[in-house]
Amino acid sequence: MANMDSPDDVIQLGWQMEIVLLILNLIVTLCTDSIGFVHDISLRSALASESRLRFNTNLRLLTTARGWHNPNGALLNGIMAVLLIISYSSASLLVCVNETMPGTPSSGGPCFHRAASPHFGRRTPSPGDDRIVRDAGCQNLDVELLTFRFDRCTGPPYAIDPDSLSGACAWRAHPSIRKIVISLWGIVVAYAGWAALVMYIYKHGTTMKLSSLTEKWSFFPNGFPNAILYHLPGVGIHRWILVFVNMAVIQGPLTLGLHCAELIVNIIRDERQWRCATGMKGLRTTTNPLKSIFTNPFCLGLFIAKPFLHWMFGLSFSISDVAIDGILESSAITMFTAQIWNLCIALAIFACLFTLIALHRPRGPQPATYGHLQTLANLVDEWSPVMWWGHKEDMIPYCHAGTSDHPLPDVKMDCVYAGSGVGSHSSIS
Repeated sequence: MANMDSPDDVIQLGWQMEIVLLILNLIVTLCTDSIGFVHDISLRSALASESRLRFNTNLRLLTTARGWHNPNGALLNGIMAVLLIISYSSASLLVCVNETMPGTPSSGGPCFHRAASPHFGRRTPSPGDDRIVRDAGCQNLDVELLTFRFDRCTGPPYAIDPDSLSGACAWRAHPSIRKIVISLWGIVVAYAGWAALVMYIYKHGTTMKLSSLTEKWSFFPNGFPNAILYHLPGVGIHRWILVFVNMAVIQGPLTLGLHCAELIVNIIRDERQWRCATGMKGLRTTTNPLKSIFTNPFCLGLFIAKPFLHWMFGLSFSISDVAIDGILESSAITMFTAQIWNLCIALAIFACLFTLIALHRPRGPQPATYGHLQTLANLVDEWSPVMWWGHKEDMIPYCHAGTSDHPLPDVKMDCVYAGSGVGSHSSIS
């Protein structure tokens, strides 16, 4: 609660609120991503036990194990999705302004809300499980799930074209990537529609003339913003339930969209790890998963984008409580046009970057896998703690490329190798 006695106090309070909200969104991201990391491992183990694990990385909340009562089933995954939305909505609503009418005391205090995201007994595989196979990107793979090809061929013979050394892009290789990219652009369109609706109501629902957006533009809401305000009925818990429902409905698509974007960065991380097999240091089959996350620029970028975009969402509206003579009279939600458009622009940039990432084709003769486990099993013919991939044998009629525990020469550009459909433009799903 704060008494705003002067314009300087209002500005100082505004800066303090925004700093606190940004920090809170960062904390929420850190906590939810930590829980999500454990959730991802347990889901991978559950899918492997059901012989349904095809990719090392899956959409955590939208991929379920069999059985509604399963800890990784549809029911608890749905609860996790709702709690994820509530967590970010709570961060946006945690700090509110209590306006005190001149000459009158106000009652009440800061509005604090807590949203928990428990880990519902997720099953985590034992590190000493004898049935686990070490591979490039998955340490939780049952041997029985894969059909090993002794000829190490995943398609017809192919010749390496020196002028076109690139594998399949993630857009074509993974069946869910295109849906995620389309969904991200759908969120941009939906939020642009929200901004247009607010502008329409502002123009036709008030007696004030709609000002030019360029004249009123600012990153933070200024003293005379283009905005609409509506009051919420009810008092006490009923009023805050309405506030949460209002914010969750609007913020939910943003939260779920950013969650789905994790799949893109994770399969790119898996692909980058697999391509270490042609590097000087080779591919280590046992790595620290946290290190692979914090050393990947795409993972770090998404980790920063999540709290920042949710913070920008919080800038697009404000909730105020007005008390007269110590009695709470009303609560109102104000939506700011310029800040909603700012959020749309940021989301459009985010969607553009992830579209380019999904369409990028990795360079080099090494077949792309994107964490597809059967493809990895076909390409890896020798397992070792550190592996290299390259040319192994000159055979008739086709040469052979594979893995080894020592550095291998590069593949020969003028030779035809035993086939790999991984590098084709078809999905490897």
